[in-house]
Amino acid sequence: MVYNDFKFTGEDGQDIFTANWSPAKNTKTKAVLQLAHGMAEHIGRYSRFASFLTKHGYIVYGNDHRGAGKTAGVMEDVGFFAENKGFQLVVQDLRQLTGIIRENHPDLPVFLFGHSMGSLLVREYISGSCESVHGAILSGTPKNPGAMGKVGVVLAKMQSAFQGKRTRSRLLNKMTFGSFNARFKPNRTDFDWLTRDNAEVDKYIDDPYCGVIHSAGFFLDLIRGSIELFKPEKQESTPSSLPLLLFSGEFDPVGGAGEIEKVARTYRESGSHDVSVKIYPEGRHEMLNEINKEEVYTDIITWLDDHLSNGHPDIILQNRQETASKPDRSALS
Repeated sequence: MVYNDFKFTGEDGQDIFTANWSPAKNTKTKAVLQLAHGMAEHIGRYSRFASFLTKHGYIVYGNDHRGAGKTAGVMEDVGFFAENKGFQLVVQDLRQLTGIIRENHPDLPVFLFGHSMGSLLVREYISGSCESVHGAILSGTPKNPGAMGKVGVVLAKMQSAFQGKRTRSRLLNKMTFGSFNARFKPNRTDFDWLTRDNAEVDKYIDDPYCGVIHSAGFFLDLIRGSIELFKPEKQESTPSSLPLLLFSGEFDPVGGAGEIEKVARTYRESGSHDVSVKIYPEGRHEMLNEINKEEVYTDIITWLDDHLSNGHPDIILQNRQETASKPDRSALS
């Protein structure tokens, strides 16, 4: 495996740190997987998964989102997207990175992979212009925020107005994550809900870029984005030909078995005709870091390889035609 990293400049001038893992020179490359990491973590946590992918012929790219890891840089900026339209800017960063990937590898298919918050970003991405994307994988995608989401927006607005958007919101953090450990009592740590692998939980706790309480402005951006994603037009504007894989741990408190199946059903009812779902018994939120992670990795490779045989140019053309016939709903109100 060959590792490189670089920065590209977002549309507002923000430098975006990006990691790139490539197969060894004697390995034939098949496609590119672009990663979108979750909340309160960073792209460096995906190096083991990326190493596995490169051994099977996949090039991997992934950026630290705004407010995360080396894109945030200093701890004061961790947990804050932007002063305005942060959710949209992070999605635009993903689009911009896809453009860089297409320039570097014009003949290779590009798949998207989003975990947790990253899956929301990917879902927003594919509901707009996604003619350069061959398929999307959604890991631990969150459930519909419903009425609590509306309450969260009000609270985030108030806290942002009176204390500032950069104020770290313990209230919204507790509302979001407070109940996640309930199923796993007695709890060893505050993050038992992530995985059954205690070593991985401890690595997360020891990582200064992980588990940070995020800002009121961040929660406002994220909750608004989540609410928008569950409007029917979001699924309807996703190209029906785009293959989708959704997977989750059975006991994932973020989405879980029932919730992720609901998301898959909304895509199918909106016309998507290639939607696969995989639920891992007793698994928690981070299936890439679970005790059966090798099984998960193998399932992902199998799905990717299967969809490489579907004729990349034809799917790209069909996605482009479908996207052109529908309005671009990528901008949120």
